[in-house]
Amino acid sequence: MLVLVVNCGSSSLKYQVRELDPGADGGTVLTSGLIENIGSSRIADHTQALELLAERLEDELDGRSIDAAGHRVVHGGELFSEPALVDGGTIGAIEELSPLAPLHNPAAVLGLRAVQQKWPQLPQVCVFDTAFHGTMPEHVWRYAVPEEFYERWGIRRYGFHGTSHDWVTGQAAQFLGVPRERFSCVVAHLGNGASVTAVKDGRSYDTSMGYTPLAGLVMGTRTGDLDPSVVTAVLRRDPELTPERLDAVLNKESGLRAVAGDHDMRAVQEAAERGDERAELALEMAAYRLAKYVGGYHVAVDGAQALVFTAGIGENAAPFRARVCDRLGALGIRLDDDANAARSRGTRRISAPDSAVEVLVVPTDEEQAIAAATAALVTGPAAG
Repeated sequence: MLVLVVNCGSSSLKYQVRELDPGADGGTVLTSGLIENIGSSRIADHTQALELLAERLEDELDGRSIDAAGHRVVHGGELFSEPALVDGGTIGAIEELSPLAPLHNPAAVLGLRAVQQKWPQLPQVCVFDTAFHGTMPEHVWRYAVPEEFYERWGIRRYGFHGTSHDWVTGQAAQFLGVPRERFSCVVAHLGNGASVTAVKDGRSYDTSMGYTPLAGLVMGTRTGDLDPSVVTAVLRRDPELTPERLDAVLNKESGLRAVAGDHDMRAVQEAAERGDERAELALEMAAYRLAKYVGGYHVAVDGAQALVFTAGIGENAAPFRARVCDRLGALGIRLDDDANAARSRGTRRISAPDSAVEVLVVPTDEEQAIAAATAALVTGPAAG
């Protein structure tokens, strides 16, 4: 079958078409692309973007038709703890969750409706970034705030990057030959946005991001963990600073960018190697924060069998991986320097033979995960 994987932004539509057999992991990529400037005079809305996409696919797929569409949706709230077939109420439910992801969920709704309008009979599946973390126990996802915060506004820890964490967990367990239901690990998804997840018996037990993706690790442009009183103190001291402006500062002007002057890990690493003290400080801050989480999550899962690095930085930044693992000697973690420095597209072991915990690099592939989930739902018993 041919699965169209869709990732809608407010002004863009990223797509990929995969061919796969029922039960397959994610198939072969036949074509992919990006449609930008939605909302401009050239492309008025997502419906027109789908018309353009359909024309592209007609040429790129030699006239073959897609069989299903799988959508990345950032926030499923407490309503969606697993991928969902789109029916009459699904799109409305995702729209109702928009206050929890005001930049992302409305865009996903536009994409879902545009596909529905273009191909009314096409099965659609939503795969949620938050869903994997639906297995966190209540004592983990609760905040110690008045009950009405949760009851009225849904303020609790949700976690993100779940599709990646889920996929990478399965790949790591398979690589090590351990049944997933008996596999416990710590997964570090390190990109411009970064999060770390404690996986216990194959399921999410805890994760560093919280109510929003701002919490947790030091990221490219996000603060990570921050005393909430910093927010109230700054707002009190600068009467012209609006909550919206401060939110932008914390999400887009902080992290590596604030400390080192650049959000790109490669540039920060190069600057540190030239002796830039601010770049070195930024790397130490980011590595320390991650190592602290890894240590805590090792305890949370009663002893991790593996530490897994993934995403752009996790897969490619060998010096940063070494910087983190050098802080984890108390856990018995030891790197093989040559294996860590080697480049490879596949899953690989980078720990030394005497390491007490396996250290792996596992490439993430969220599109493949979405395609596999879509095929499973569309062809499974529930679909019939």
